[in-house]
Amino acid sequence: MSTVPGADADADDGHGHGHGHGGGPSGRRFEPDLRSMTRINLHPIASPMPLGFFTVAIASVMTGCLQLGVLQAQDRRAVALCVLPAFALQFLVSVLAFGARDVIAATLMGTFAGSWLAYALVTATGAAGGPKVLGVFNLAFLCFGALMAAVTRPKRALWFVLVASLPRWAATGLAGLTGAEWLTRTAGALGLVVALVAAYAAYALMLEDMRGEEVLPIGRSGPAHHAVEGDLAVQLRNVERQAGVRRTL
Repeated sequence: MSTVPGADADADDGHGHGHGHGGGPSGRRFEPDLRSMTRINLHPIASPMPLGFFTVAIASVMTGCLQLGVLQAQDRRAVALCVLPAFALQFLVSVLAFGARDVIAATLMGTFAGSWLAYALVTATGAAGGPKVLGVFNLAFLCFGALMAAVTRPKRALWFVLVASLPRWAATGLAGLTGAEWLTRTAGALGLVVALVAAYAAYALMLEDMRGEEVLPIGRSGPAHHAVEGDLAVQLRNVERQAGVRRTL
């Protein structure tokens, strides 16, 4: 998104003199109100959210299978290498979501990207104290997720994935700190639940985008519902006050 002047604020007559309506000590003249001369260009993009949710689903399956014992301890490095691309994919989703003016989705996906990178690096390198450090990391992520869940409820797809992830982060964090095997198994099972919820959200959003209408229920409400069902005037409401248009963040 960018602001593009529709005309020059100062029209020079060829002799260094402007024809604006204001003046200053330097002799230059400025148009006092540029609103009628300003255009805001919007650049539609394809929704990156299905990619983000499918990435969550696949990475959760891999880590969940490791926690459940389907994959053995000696497979940890291979699992970490399989999860590592999730960082790049979700980082891309975050960048595109910022460009689409969705700060909640961008923040969530960017943080998810960082979590996959941290997990992959610690697990692949076998760093000393890795399980306990990842335990603390997951409990910190639990606090972040609780705060995000409080503001994402109108975006039900994001909200459901977050709500499904909260108990998984809690179980993983406690398992890392205590070493309890049953908590590790519980976290693995919850990881598969997260994968199912994320895969459903991704599939529903893809169908909606392809057919131009809601096919599978997602449960949007409030501003999220109006953003999809509302007309163009709703989409452009207060656009001049949004980041990328206003002067400062």
